[in-house]
Amino acid sequence: MGSLNVNGKAYHVVRLLGKGKGGYSYLARRDGWQYVVKQIHHEPCDYYTFGNKIEAEQNDYERLKNAGIRIPEMLDIDVENERIVKEYIDGDTVFDMVKNDISVDRFLPQAREMAALAKNAGLNIDYFPTNFVAQGDLLYYIDYECNSYMEEWSFENWGVKYWSRTPEFEAYLNQNQR
Repeated sequence: MGSLNVNGKAYHVVRLLGKGKGGYSYLARRDGWQYVVKQIHHEPCDYYTFGNKIEAEQNDYERLKNAGIRIPEMLDIDVENERIVKEYIDGDTVFDMVKNDISVDRFLPQAREMAALAKNAGLNIDYFPTNFVAQGDLLYYIDYECNSYMEEWSFENWGVKYWSRTPEFEAYLNQNQR
């Protein structure tokens, strides 16, 4: 699949992990270690407006760290090429667990704890289940996106609707056939 260079260091791309509103995330290897390399994209998004995406990633990372939310470490950032290297969290996404009829109930207290930390910091995180990975018994928020807190986008009012086989989850699944 090739390589992506980040500040002069080559990362061998293993596979695409996913595409989000702001970029493509790839599983990559370097010196025997696995990483996530995120390449910012500038494709249109009907429901979200962006400013400077790479700057937002860096700022949001700091805001999440300061709020105490469990996230992968940002290891490098290449502003010029709009690439970020993150710690790779190996595990299943909450989305895949729900899709495969695996209960995520044991992770709900951690999701609610993250939601409380975010709210206390005046933030919302993107509670969509593709943004959460379970590694063992720990839940990680693997995205760095966060916004100013709004009750309508809280975990209880929006996010939790996608953490089980709800009509909202089924509609998303039918529209996106993952």
